[in-house]
Amino acid sequence: MKKQVKAEIISVGTELLLGQISNTNAAWMSEKLADSGIPIYYHSVVGDNLERLTEVFQLAHNRSDIIFITGGLGPTEDDLTREAFQVMTGLEIVQDPVTIQKMENYFAKTNRTMTLNNLKQANVFEGAHVFQNSVGIAPGIAVEYEETIYLFMPGVPREMKSLMLEHMLPFLADKYSLSDVIFSRMLRFIGIGESQLEYELQDLISCQTNPTIAPLASEGEVAIRLSANADTKAAAINLINETESMIVKRAGQYLYGYDNDTIEQKVFALLQNQHLTISSAESLTGGAFASSIVDMEGSSAIFKGAAVVYQTETKADVLHIPEHIMKHYGTVSKECAEAMAEQVKSLYNSDIGISFTGVAGPAKQEGKEAGTVFITIINQQAVHQYKLHFSGDRDTIRRRSVKKAYELLFHLLKK
Repeated sequence: MKKQVKAEIISVGTELLLGQISNTNAAWMSEKLADSGIPIYYHSVVGDNLERLTEVFQLAHNRSDIIFITGGLGPTEDDLTREAFQVMTGLEIVQDPVTIQKMENYFAKTNRTMTLNNLKQANVFEGAHVFQNSVGIAPGIAVEYEETIYLFMPGVPREMKSLMLEHMLPFLADKYSLSDVIFSRMLRFIGIGESQLEYELQDLISCQTNPTIAPLASEGEVAIRLSANADTKAAAINLINETESMIVKRAGQYLYGYDNDTIEQKVFALLQNQHLTISSAESLTGGAFASSIVDMEGSSAIFKGAAVVYQTETKADVLHIPEHIMKHYGTVSKECAEAMAEQVKSLYNSDIGISFTGVAGPAKQEGKEAGTVFITIINQQAVHQYKLHFSGDRDTIRRRSVKKAYELLFHLLKK
């Protein structure tokens, strides 16, 4: 394979632009292609419009060596992928007899009448490689035009995946020497901001070559994606291991997992491994923490229960929070949070009690600004109290409170 090869993915469909369906095809394809040593440089999404499709194809043609196109190969009038490519290239469209026979057999078998528009799915380009679709009708098509390879596949995920694995990847392996492998690993951190993590790793990021180091932020946590290119997967992994060890020396205390790990899963596993149970008292979060726990399989072994005590009277009636605490300190206070955690731990006889109280907004409460949050964790050793402040709307504050609780639990349980 030529060293400077560039590949890109074009996803066709107005429904993708409107957000009516998620573009999962591009993510899946990128991962599979990286495993085969084909780097993806660009992702494009374009609607079902002949002029815009043609423009996107021309742009891709000017910058890429291999172009994967999904969608727009169906029987309806707005399926314009072939037509747009023909406008750009002038290549003749012909019908594939194997696909036509396949359609006729399918309609006969299902006792349905095949309308003429279905024949559009048999349209291919003269001289193209045609790959039969084992899970659908429209075939895959491979065309070489002015030294650029175009690979056309239906947008239906299972059809695209079948064609990629059965035909497109073997076709490219025959055409190119796919000896290189691109392997990536995601390192997941919590309790450190993106800017701080990038500062800690500044010299490594500045001097990156192979592997590459890419910080990625998400709500409440940060990830580092390491990507290495090598002759074999084992060699790529060795390169990544070397870089990872340097990163861990500087920021290992914040590292909680890899790749598809989540902080929720990690805390759940720590509770399981240490044979600990937990219960929650929730005002601000309204049961969101409990819901996140019971979403995980096996939660009945570690989660004792939750008390959702949103109103002041409920805190007194259900958890018996002393009246003097709520009167003197308020319900949005570390004192109330501590009493809530203590009472729920006792109520459910759990090893750990955790509580949430605060102001989700938008207005102040008890003189405290929106985003003020108190979390208390009581385990068998001590009381751990945290006063926090989050920005954002109500949902964001509640979500970030739950995520922060998992971070706090993770660091406590690690000890």
